[in-house]
Amino acid sequence: MHKLVRSQRKPPRSRLLRLMKYTLYSGLFGAAFLGIVLLYLSQTSLPPADSAKNSQLIDLNGQAVTVFSSSERNRKYVDLDEISPWLIKATLAVEDRKFYDHYGFDIKGMLRALLVNLKEMDKVQGASTLSQQLARNLYLSHERTWSRKLKEAKLTAQLEMKYSKDEILNMYLNEIYYGRGAYGIEAASQMYFGKSAKDLDLAESSILAGIPKGPTYYSPYNHMKNAKDRQKIILAAMVETGLITQEQADEAYNQLLSFQSPQQRTRTEEAPYFRDYIRNIVVHELGFEESMLEHGGLRIYTTLDMDAQRAAEAAVASELQNSPDLEAALVSIDPRNGYVKALVGGANYRVSQYNHVFATTRQPGSSFKPIMYLAALESKKMTAVSTFNSQPTLFHYDDNRKTYSPKNYGDKYLGEIDMRKAIAASDNIYAVNTILTVGAEQVIQLGKKMGITSPLEPVPSLALGTSPISPFEMAAAFSVISNQGRKVTPVAVLKITNEEGHTLYKAPQMKEQEQVIEPAAAYVLTQLMESVFEIGGTGNRVSAEIKRPVAGKTGTTSTDAWLVGFTPELSTAVWVGYDKGKTLGTAESRRAAPIFAKFMENALEKVPPKIFPIPDGVVSVYIDSATGKLATADCPDKKLEVFLQGTEPTEFCTEHGEGEQPAEPLPVKDKSESHSWWSDLKRWWMD
Repeated sequence: MHKLVRSQRKPPRSRLLRLMKYTLYSGLFGAAFLGIVLLYLSQTSLPPADSAKNSQLIDLNGQAVTVFSSSERNRKYVDLDEISPWLIKATLAVEDRKFYDHYGFDIKGMLRALLVNLKEMDKVQGASTLSQQLARNLYLSHERTWSRKLKEAKLTAQLEMKYSKDEILNMYLNEIYYGRGAYGIEAASQMYFGKSAKDLDLAESSILAGIPKGPTYYSPYNHMKNAKDRQKIILAAMVETGLITQEQADEAYNQLLSFQSPQQRTRTEEAPYFRDYIRNIVVHELGFEESMLEHGGLRIYTTLDMDAQRAAEAAVASELQNSPDLEAALVSIDPRNGYVKALVGGANYRVSQYNHVFATTRQPGSSFKPIMYLAALESKKMTAVSTFNSQPTLFHYDDNRKTYSPKNYGDKYLGEIDMRKAIAASDNIYAVNTILTVGAEQVIQLGKKMGITSPLEPVPSLALGTSPISPFEMAAAFSVISNQGRKVTPVAVLKITNEEGHTLYKAPQMKEQEQVIEPAAAYVLTQLMESVFEIGGTGNRVSAEIKRPVAGKTGTTSTDAWLVGFTPELSTAVWVGYDKGKTLGTAESRRAAPIFAKFMENALEKVPPKIFPIPDGVVSVYIDSATGKLATADCPDKKLEVFLQGTEPTEFCTEHGEGEQPAEPLPVKDKSESHSWWSDLKRWWMD
């Protein structure tokens, strides 16, 4: 039986022959299929190239506001022999070292990039060849799909079949985007250096070869340090590939380059700083190629409210028109959903494209104090009637090893004051007492929860806003107070579509809002901040221009003036100052408040005034202004004050009349719809 089974098995030689036949047939079939594909590709015409379609910025109402391309598409075609060999070598060294050795795809490069990206758990290295980049720039949208990748592979193969390597390289160097509307190396060479591409030296070539990777980020006009860092990488690549020596690389890097003055746009533009803000998001956060953004026919749907934007631009212009060199920034965010509604980054975009809204070198001054007072209220270590003596004080901290002696503006000291008075008058002595009571670390922790990303130094002077913070961060942080303590991440891009209407990007749906502050604490602070715009407050002089409930805080340093505030619909930060740290005069230091007032009233012109919603956990009681205790009928100066439930005073004033008079804390009443007559009503009621 055993022998019979063995005799029925097929001999090893037979199995080997079958395997060889199978392999041969598979190879022949694969070769035939590949031949058919190659024949098809060779006989199929390439689609017409069209990379001159303007991408549009769409506002919140669906209206096209502006385009991302320059006013004129700058291009001049040149032959390969009219381009400096240095530029060609630099480009190949950094973009595609194996260009003349592959057939459009660098398989080793792809595998190497894959390994690096897997190691870093991020896309830190790409592997697109010049042929692939050219196919993408000439024919494709920016869809991140497998179908687009397949189209790119097909078009790359066709380019390699129909054109020589020199022709592909020549097309690439005439097509690639170098920033500021310059397409192709000849236009770029003329724009940056005022010379023909054939005359570029090694230093100039290595600078220009680095720009296409990020035409804004690596532009010597915008970020010289980034441009020089990229140049160093390119020169090192040329040394590594044996194109130049290390001595040549060092000499080129240290060469002083003479750039042409950047051409200014001559046409009138709407929301130019907002457009640049969106450009940065689309390119650097969402990963779209800048050339695609410039002329790829994209439609960028944003949160921009053009009524608010025009109000912002008009408010800034009205206060800065007679102040040469004075700069300003304004950013306004809807606290309910995080939408960035308006953004002005400077006094004049044509003069300076620097966006001060994101400048992290400016001290917010006293406009930072509400974050500290919020920490005091929420911790229940202090209330609105907590008092400190406003007088010259030498503070000891760090286990009495250090001292700090702040001063009030104009050396004005108010004596014994409570938190409401301290916020309204912006008293520095009270503020430092507060941060030493609460603890700087707790204030810093709360600031981070509210959206402050700039580093905050845990020292007593933090109470006076000595740690630099951008206007954008301030507006985002104050939006949390306006939104009853709920944090919403700011958003500016809602959706991106291509020219066919296919969605390439859609903002994630807003998650449930994070409650980072107790609603009652946010409301009590809001009530205290309203005092800034009342009699005795630092914002009182602009209160007549604001016809709705508004809360805010001014801030002034020797070089910066701020007003950051909010209504239920908008959280707005306004900054005014000089670049290079020039000291502000008295007149200039008072420009932020009227900009804020004009903007808020005009931006909300069509919106009925609304009160700040009153959450649970808030009580109001009448207190005696002198003692901070519960007022009796005999107290001559009593006022209605708000507290977190459980922190209100429990003792009655005994300094007036013949003794205690029973009273109960009163519930907070709804506020009126108009800020002006609400203030009058409060004063009438208290009288």
